[in-house]
Amino acid sequence: MLVLGIDTSCDDTCAAVLKDDFEILSSVVSSQDEVHGRFGGVVPELASRKHVENIIPIIDHALSSARAALSDIDVIAVTRGPGLVGSLVVGVSAAKALSLSRSIPLLGINHIEGHIASSFLTPNRPAYPFVALVVSGGHTNLYIARREGEYMLMGQTLDDAAGEAFDKVAKLLGLGYPGGRAIESAANRVRGEPVEFTRPYMKKGSHDFSFSGIKTAARNVVAAAEALDEALIGRIAAGFQEAVIDVLVSKTLDLARRESIDTIVVTGGVAANTRLRTVMDERASKRGTRVLLPPKHLCTDNAAMIAAVGRIRAHEAALNNLTLNAVSRWTI
Repeated sequence: MLVLGIDTSCDDTCAAVLKDDFEILSSVVSSQDEVHGRFGGVVPELASRKHVENIIPIIDHALSSARAALSDIDVIAVTRGPGLVGSLVVGVSAAKALSLSRSIPLLGINHIEGHIASSFLTPNRPAYPFVALVVSGGHTNLYIARREGEYMLMGQTLDDAAGEAFDKVAKLLGLGYPGGRAIESAANRVRGEPVEFTRPYMKKGSHDFSFSGIKTAARNVVAAAEALDEALIGRIAAGFQEAVIDVLVSKTLDLARRESIDTIVVTGGVAANTRLRTVMDERASKRGTRVLLPPKHLCTDNAAMIAAVGRIRAHEAALNNLTLNAVSRWTI
């Protein structure tokens, strides 16, 4: 079985081809960082227009890299949500057109489930049950995956997603976009003690997150500073990054302990942060908890993870599924 995956949930145009044993034959990602960088964040209208330009060349590239033709594809899996609806429409429309023209079964995929499924694209695949932390620019969610396709939401952000907070603080510090990489780079160059930020753990026993307070605290430090020099920028970046990571790790490990689950999957764009990966691994190993972190290129948006869900749910794919629509909000 060959699955063609398509993802246009935000600002990356992605296509991939996957074999039925979760082997990635191709995975192509066209980034729009240069388009949105000068705005300090994604501009939805510009993202949609770039997807229209890129979608067919990227699908063609994925097929040719996999040495496959459309006639070889057994299932098309496309992200239908959640995400920027204008961006999603481009991918869904392309997938429906290909499905209709070539009579290929089509399946709409939840982007968050795709992130979780990225852990199955590695040799060390998780066994059920496991705790999944999905942390990105649009989502900060904690799940328990009981079995295939069954996810229980245990906690989520009540305001900013972690990646969104990274972007906003990076913009505040003049570090550019995307903010996650910029904050991490500045933190790695820090000289002196990081600025200390209060950790928002919420009420006792809560697995929810809140990052708006840390973001506001960073703004207050900048406002109170006589000069925002490179040294202070590094100290703020390092302190902010450490506070966010501490909360993410603590709540994830606490959920695993309370539920007596010994495997944790961490994915989403923020999971590409080296410091998060190190701290999660170190603190989990002290508890005897196994942590699975997909390679960084599989943590950020990609279509291989969408194809992975398509492979798992291939039996649900339908011919002439032209009623499939994009949805900006969609829980799993």
